[in-house]
Amino acid sequence: MAVRGDEPKMLVIGELKLRFSLDLVLQGVDRASCCDEVWLAVRGSARRGRERDPRVRQLCRRLGFGLLVVSPRGLVEILAEPIAYRPRPDAPRRRRLADEHRRRQGDPTPGGSTRAPIMTAYRQEALACAAALLAGPQRLRDLKPEFPNAPRILPDNFYGWFDRVERGLYRLNEKGEQALIRFATPPEPKRRRNRLPAEPAVA
Repeated sequence: MAVRGDEPKMLVIGELKLRFSLDLVLQGVDRASCCDEVWLAVRGSARRGRERDPRVRQLCRRLGFGLLVVSPRGLVEILAEPIAYRPRPDAPRRRRLADEHRRRQGDPTPGGSTRAPIMTAYRQEALACAAALLAGPQRLRDLKPEFPNAPRILPDNFYGWFDRVERGLYRLNEKGEQALIRFATPPEPKRRRNRLPAEPAVA
């Protein structure tokens, strides 16, 4: 802890650790209510450590913390200043997120799944087009009234589910049929093994 001048008009608290961790951040949060500035200080890593991660600097800025890196030779580098920070609005990203939320049907991605692909709005639309082609090849102009993005999804063929028969005419291939089967069956949740009840003690 340090004060500026003879009177504690400016009270500064520093939290020092060997490496950046959640505990260090939580200690800084705990100290923030009783001082004017909080500085987090960590030892500099020989390699590029976590303290060099841009997300760490952004976290410190959002919390209003300063971040220092101390080298083995005692050199101090300031990575973040303890000043109020407001992130710059990202309007294009906000529009993309809102559009994705609007187009997506339901919540088909189960929580906790790591290996299964995320069910995006684009994948949902591609699966709908694939289901429409199960009966046989169809033209883009016939699919467009029900699937407005079909003229873009089928020619792009991002997942490799469609084959072009001729100009404007597409059919579903074997990979597309397998995708319909795969995504029609939701993955089974992991079940915990039930422990056998302990045998009653013999009287």
